[in-house]
Amino acid sequence: MGRNAGPGTAHGRPSRSAELAKKALGIRPRTDRGADAKPRAGQLEQGRHGASRLAREGRIHWPGTLLKGRPRQHDDLLFQLRRRAPHELWLVLVDASASTRRQGALSAAKGVLAQLFDDAYRQRARLALLTASGRAPSWQVQGLKASKDLGHWLDGLAAGGGTPLLQALDEAGHWLEQRQRRLPAEQRRVLLITDGRLKSLPALAPLNCPTLLLDIERGPIRLGRARELAQMLDAEYRHIDSPSP
Repeated sequence: MGRNAGPGTAHGRPSRSAELAKKALGIRPRTDRGADAKPRAGQLEQGRHGASRLAREGRIHWPGTLLKGRPRQHDDLLFQLRRRAPHELWLVLVDASASTRRQGALSAAKGVLAQLFDDAYRQRARLALLTASGRAPSWQVQGLKASKDLGHWLDGLAAGGGTPLLQALDEAGHWLEQRQRRLPAEQRRVLLITDGRLKSLPALAPLNCPTLLLDIERGPIRLGRARELAQMLDAEYRHIDSPSP
C-alpha cells in the first residue's frame, strides 16, 4: 500500500469492505472536514435538513431574540431555524451458522462489519446487532450508540451451530415495530448478512425500512436462496464478491 492510501483504502481507492459497508446503509463517502465533523444543514429545499429559511413558530431562540432588545410583540421573537436531524439506527443481522465457515464466508463478512462499525462510531449512529447461530438468535447491542468495543466482539465472532435466521428476522421485525412506536422520527436501515442456507423458506414479511441483504454464500455449489430471501423481504440484493457498480 502506498503512502497516500488512507485507512480502508487500496492504492488511494476505498477498499472492497469500505465500499460494501457504505453501500449497505447508504452512507456517502466522508469529506476531508474531519472524521468527527457533523454534517452541515443543507442549503436546498430538498437538502437533508430542509430549506434554509426563517422559522415563524416553534421553539423560541432566546439569545438571538434578547440581543435585539426586550421583545414587545410576536414579531420581535426569533425561532429556531431547524430542528436537529433525527437519529439514525442501523440494525445489523449476522448469520453466523456453521455453513458460513465455507470458503471463508464469515471472515469476508467481518471486513464489511469492521468498516461499518467504524462508520457508525464516527457518525454517532445507533446500532442494533443481532446474531443468528446455535439454537436461538442473540442480541449483542440494542439501539445504543456505536462503540469501539464492538471490535473486540467482532474478533471473537465464530461460525457454528444451527441457523435460527428465521427466528432472528421475526424477532427483529417485532423489535422494529416497538421502536417505531417509541421513536417515530428515527431513521432506520437494515443490513442482513447471510449465506441463505436454510432448510425451508416460508413466506416472510418485509421489515418496513430500507433493507440490504449481503449474500456471503461461496463455493462451487450454491443454493442461491439468499436472492429469494431478498425478494421476500423486499430487500436490495448484493453478493459480497460481486464487482462494484
